[in-house]
Amino acid sequence: MTEPDNRQSPPPAQQSLEWHAGDMPYSVEFGDHFYCRTDGRLECGHVFLSGNRLPARWSTGGTFTIGELGFGTGLNFCETWRQWKQAKISTGELHFVSFERFPMRAGEIDRALSHWPEIEAARQALVAHWPEARAGRIDIDFNDVRLTVICGAALDGLSALREDFDAWYLDGFAPSRNPDMWSQQLMQAVFDKTVQGGTFATYAAAGFVRRNLAAAGFVVERLPGFAGKREMLRGDKP
Repeated sequence: MTEPDNRQSPPPAQQSLEWHAGDMPYSVEFGDHFYCRTDGRLECGHVFLSGNRLPARWSTGGTFTIGELGFGTGLNFCETWRQWKQAKISTGELHFVSFERFPMRAGEIDRALSHWPEIEAARQALVAHWPEARAGRIDIDFNDVRLTVICGAALDGLSALREDFDAWYLDGFAPSRNPDMWSQQLMQAVFDKTVQGGTFATYAAAGFVRRNLAAAGFVVERLPGFAGKREMLRGDKP
C-alpha cells in the first residue's frame, strides 16, 4: 500500500461533531447525522450498490470508477471495498473517488465505523493510512482498490479532475440541510463527468434534487427507499 503525501498541505478544515448513541457522529454545522440511524452499512448496500447495479457491473473487467459526493466517515467506501472483495473480481480495478469539504480525523473515522464487524478489515486499513494533513488530494493505493479523496468544495474539485465516472454515490447531508451539495450546477457537473451508460443513486428524493438531476440530462427513476423511507432516486446517462 502506498502512503499519501500531503506534507505541503494547509491545515484541514474542521467541523464540530457530537456523538449520539455511542458512536454515531452528528454534524453540528449541518444539523444532520452522517449515516442512517437504522443501519448505515445496510443503507449503503440498498441505495448505492443496488441502485447502481453493483457488483454485477464489475464483471466486465477494466477500471471501474465510482464518484462520491460526501466521504464523511468512509462507510460507503469500506462497504464497497468489502463487496468488491466478496465478488472476487480478478480482471478489473476499482477506483473510488470522493469529495469532502470537512475531512474527519483518523480517530473519528475509527470510532464512527467501529459499530460494524463486517468492515473491520477495511476500517483498520483506512485508518492506518489516513493522513494527518487532510487537505488537497489524498491518494491511497490499497493494492486491489484505489481511494482518492478530494478535500474542499465538491464543484471546484470535480471541475478540475480528468477522470470520468461509471457510477455515482450522491451522499451529501440532507438537501434541506446542505442544498449546495444538490445544486443544479453541481448535478450538471456530475452528469458531464459521467460516461455514457453511467449511473447515479441517492437516498435523497426531494423534488428539487430530482428536477436538477433530470435537467442535467439523467433519466431519473424513483425506487423504494431504505428502512421504510418512501423513495430514493437512481438514474442513467443515456
